[in-house]
Amino acid sequence: MDGSHLVAMRGIVKYFGDFVAIHDASIDIRPGEIHALVGENGAGKSTLMNLLYGLLPRTGGEILLRGRPVHFSSPAEAIASGIGMVHQHFKLAPSFTVAENIIVGSEPVKSFARLDLKAAEEQTAALSKRFGLDLDPRAVVSTLPVGLRQRVEILKALYRDAEVLILDEPTAVLTPQETHELFRTMRVLADSGRSVIFITHKLREVLAASDRISVMRQGRIVTTRDNDGVTAEQIASLMVGRSVLLRVNKVEAKPDPEPALIIRNLTVRSDRGATAVDGLSLQVRPREIVGLAGVQGNGQDELVESIAGLRRPVSGHIAICGVEPATADPRASRQAGLAYIPADRGRVGLSLQSAIWENMTLGHQNEFRRGPLLRAAAARLRTRELIRRFDVRGAREDTPAGALSGGNQQKVQLARELTRSAPLIIAEQPSQGVDIGAIESIHRMLVTMRDDGRAVFVVSADLDEIFSLCDRILVIYRGRIVGDFDSRTVDVEEVGRLMGGITDGHDGHHADGGTGLPNVAAEMRVGQ
Repeated sequence: MDGSHLVAMRGIVKYFGDFVAIHDASIDIRPGEIHALVGENGAGKSTLMNLLYGLLPRTGGEILLRGRPVHFSSPAEAIASGIGMVHQHFKLAPSFTVAENIIVGSEPVKSFARLDLKAAEEQTAALSKRFGLDLDPRAVVSTLPVGLRQRVEILKALYRDAEVLILDEPTAVLTPQETHELFRTMRVLADSGRSVIFITHKLREVLAASDRISVMRQGRIVTTRDNDGVTAEQIASLMVGRSVLLRVNKVEAKPDPEPALIIRNLTVRSDRGATAVDGLSLQVRPREIVGLAGVQGNGQDELVESIAGLRRPVSGHIAICGVEPATADPRASRQAGLAYIPADRGRVGLSLQSAIWENMTLGHQNEFRRGPLLRAAAARLRTRELIRRFDVRGAREDTPAGALSGGNQQKVQLARELTRSAPLIIAEQPSQGVDIGAIESIHRMLVTMRDDGRAVFVVSADLDEIFSLCDRILVIYRGRIVGDFDSRTVDVEEVGRLMGGITDGHDGHHADGGTGLPNVAAEMRVGQ
């Protein structure tokens, strides 16, 4: 083996029963580099790194660390050998301080085996300063924004002297500014001789942050190449195996004057009783796609659930096509003109135990009724047509929805909702868990819906998706709309600042929770 490689994974194989998740995958990681690992959902990226980290046993192949074979049976063994991993969902104790979270399992002690908290705080502060992470050791983790919580996770690994740091989808919940700070930290770590493995699906970030790029497809590493001169289109083609359009083609929106969705002074509580949506107002018109951008947990879920009739507001009004449906009544919302594509496919969008034809017929039952009976044969025939039209792969009408991949489950939802003649479409995280090739198709469908005269409201945590797809961008922060922009004239940095609660008082910024919308209250025509 070339001595320049800190980690070498050779011919790695991983079976889950009869399913081959990783097949003959090989990758080398050099000291002092940021190495991006990219691929479609299900390509095997996280599985491959979980094998390196000792979370999963490998079926075949070998792993060399500093030129010597290793076989980790647990993350503890990997950590002891200098490999750390920061997962997409953080593993922190919210009620502990930064220092307490960092030292758990490796606590400094003083006489009589007592915890030396002062030493822990001093070590945390020194490590934080060394790597420019700017963390207060005494801060309680629950009070920190998401970007700082991620730094705590990174510092946990560095405290254990990690030479290889694996970051799994690290920017999924970060604002653009927090993402830039993360990239700066990654570069500091690489410059110190550490290796950073960066698992992501965001190609723009791959090009911005990495030194080398490995592409996975169907459980194999299909290429590893230097970042220099590579384009996002080339990476996407390698991931999918064909050319892919990364930005949807669409003509300029020409919205109708009468809104399809008007929300006025809406207040909604979370499951814990806290105010999640705080006096929010907005509107969405036919022939436009409006995107709602925000860091997860700022009221998006509660807002959408209220529109869909799944959550009862405390106060305020929701009008769909001039009708204010009964609150907490999904049927009333649908009858008023709503088609809803929820983010939670398994809990809200689909019955995973039921056949595809049964899922696709939900909401379309009247089309197949003959008196009190459902014409199942006709429903099955229509389902076969939609499976072909929406390219639901590996599916037959009798296949249980739960047997499909996440991306194909999403296509079932889209097929059901977009074939309704609903004037208002809410698409919540429409590309979540969907492959790049399918994202292209989904975006094209939503633009077609817009051009056909529908009003489309997209809620997404992916700013690339928001900017590519939407005509107008709303920013939500702590349950309020704090910005309303034309997507052609606003930049990502501006939206990112508002997502993080940073305002500068310029026109179009509404830190007080106003919408910047033209007389929304006067336009509210409930029941007409």
